[in-house]
Amino acid sequence: MRKLFSNTALSTCLLAGLAAGLAAGAARAADAPASTVEEVIVTAQKRAENVQDVPQAVQVVSSTQLAAAGVREFTDLTKLAPSLVVRPAEQPVNSSISIRGVGTFAFSIGVEPSVAIQVDDVPVAFQARAFTDLSDIEHIEVLRGPQSTLYGKSASAGLINIVTRGPTKTFSGEINGLATTDDEYAAGGAISGPINDQLAFRVSANYDDFKGNARNVFNGDKASGREFAAVHGKLIWTPTDKLTATLGWNYVNGDTTVGRPFVALAPNAFLRGNPAIPPSVFEPGITVGPENTHFANNFGARTDYEDNSQSLKIEYDLGPATLVSVTGNDNYTVTDLLDVDETASNVIDNRQLGDFKSGQFTQEFRVVSRNDQPLRYTAGVYYADVDYIRNFQRGPVFSLARWYATSASKQYAAFGQVDWEFTPGTTVTGGLRRQHEKVSYTFLDILNGNALYQGDATDNFWTYRAALNHKFTQDVMGYVSYATGHKGQTYDLTTGFNQNRFLAGPVHPETSKGFEAGVRSQFFDGRLTLNVTAFRTKYRNFQAQGAETLPDGTVNFRLANVGALRTQGVEVDSAARLTDDLRISASAAYLDAKITSFPLAQCYPLQTVAQGCVATPAPAHQDLSGHRPAQSPKFKLSADANYTHQISGTPWVGVGIASFSYQSKMNFALSGDPQTIQDGYGVLNLTAGIRDPEHHYEIMAFVNNVFDKQYYSNIFNATTTYNSQQALQVILPRDFRRFAGIRGSYKF
Repeated sequence: MRKLFSNTALSTCLLAGLAAGLAAGAARAADAPASTVEEVIVTAQKRAENVQDVPQAVQVVSSTQLAAAGVREFTDLTKLAPSLVVRPAEQPVNSSISIRGVGTFAFSIGVEPSVAIQVDDVPVAFQARAFTDLSDIEHIEVLRGPQSTLYGKSASAGLINIVTRGPTKTFSGEINGLATTDDEYAAGGAISGPINDQLAFRVSANYDDFKGNARNVFNGDKASGREFAAVHGKLIWTPTDKLTATLGWNYVNGDTTVGRPFVALAPNAFLRGNPAIPPSVFEPGITVGPENTHFANNFGARTDYEDNSQSLKIEYDLGPATLVSVTGNDNYTVTDLLDVDETASNVIDNRQLGDFKSGQFTQEFRVVSRNDQPLRYTAGVYYADVDYIRNFQRGPVFSLARWYATSASKQYAAFGQVDWEFTPGTTVTGGLRRQHEKVSYTFLDILNGNALYQGDATDNFWTYRAALNHKFTQDVMGYVSYATGHKGQTYDLTTGFNQNRFLAGPVHPETSKGFEAGVRSQFFDGRLTLNVTAFRTKYRNFQAQGAETLPDGTVNFRLANVGALRTQGVEVDSAARLTDDLRISASAAYLDAKITSFPLAQCYPLQTVAQGCVATPAPAHQDLSGHRPAQSPKFKLSADANYTHQISGTPWVGVGIASFSYQSKMNFALSGDPQTIQDGYGVLNLTAGIRDPEHHYEIMAFVNNVFDKQYYSNIFNATTTYNSQQALQVILPRDFRRFAGIRGSYKF
């Protein structure tokens, strides 16, 4: 497919030009009537701070930006955060998140994500739970680089902090709705306000139904869609000026449908090598090509999920500090059904069924000092008890599997961070975390005579962070920092677990060490914000699928510590209020990521010796040292412009919004498969509408993917299923085709 930009250099020039335009416009606006400077408050260091004062890389995505970019589900966050890549899969369990080119590329239930997620100060143990709902959001903070000192062992590559809306000081409500030309319908509402002088509440409910943009020709149903209903509640109690308690409850129930159309398929690609099952039989009436949205499955592939979580946050003002207690409980279940042969064939009809359950209890106590002192500190303890259950079966024709596994983890940690402004404008930061963890598992191989394996392991480790920042002026701050990250040990609880894997023991922890240097700056009375960060992070004992020599001397592919990698680059975040009516923001990331050691990587399908696939020692493998890792585009950009203006002679305010995102080419496969590369692409969304000056009502019409740019959110090479003939399947993004819609809201 045609690229929007010919190379990264052109995109870089565009960003430079945009930055120059922002500065020029802000300079012209400096003489205009002053308006209130917007202060963005984040909790990146577990205390409320202006984002411009935080000595680490943080990008904040507001609810307005989410709406402008058409982001209604977690997967689409990649459009707004250039350092972030979210890769969906046929099952939420297999989806992954990467920051700065580092993510998790393994499917075992016990594997922790490299990117941690928390919602309203409560960690989300199982990453797929975050994919369920993205409604009633206040803002989202994307913390880049190792965050393991304050946020735990699984934040070795970064953290996504989701903050939902809280109760309002006065009684208010909201009703909103959305409809699109491709049959997505959504409705929601919220009620918020005080109950009495001590109690305030907020309750929101949302429903979204999108049948999908792929079609199953076997039964005519649409797929690659979703339907969910979500209810969120918050109750804040302030019995005294010193005590605040916030009770939260979230419930989500929904389902997703799965369809992976073929975009490339050889005419002699026979299903499982059977000449009686050519493409005309297993994909009847489908024209395969880059823009194909049709597939043929005789088994309805889908997932059904439910999540129920509760949280309690208690804050007590001690005077010089605040004592904080955060308790979280979460129960998530998902049932996944998959047509393994992914065809309409009734000769070779393979199916996969599974249930997954996760339960999590967390408790954190911390003491946070006041922000207005030269010596500031945060200290606390943390406990987590996490349990996973996976019931899985596949068959009856090939790749047979039937097993039941459990994984458990208990974590105990103590952490602290001190910020000392030892001279006016200059602050040194030191943070330390000590953590103890015990992991355990059981694996019952029902298909193999009910063979039972079980084991456990413990781990003790330190992580730390050090930073130095200096305020050159009230609006310009520079910093350097060094941080370490840790991703816990685990077991490879997947199909094929056997005596050899049992004897091999756990996969060792993955560790990271990251250096950052950055400038946080504002100019023209806060009308222009420009933040620049340079970074370099090294990862050791990288956890991924690779070849490993087992205790009996055989070599097999399994989850292992495969080697090391390095990421480095530059990130830019900017925003400008060019006039009181026009605001522009832009963020970009340049990433130079490299695998520094991966000598026993899996070969990609049809890879030859000349292409690096060697057979000795068995099994066949390749050396990926020096290659670029998966999900690591060299360049990403997101920008948006928001214009509002009073329409003369009317009580209305006109609104115009443009949102643009660009990504250079990227490989979805860790193996470096040349057939799973997504070329660079850019997507433009436009929105226009009216609202009243007090924001009571709003009606917006929008067009997403204005230029109808086709791209994929995941690519799969299925060659081995089709007698070594080309067979590529894809997952279609929500905006694979241009679509339009209207959304409206009424607030009271």
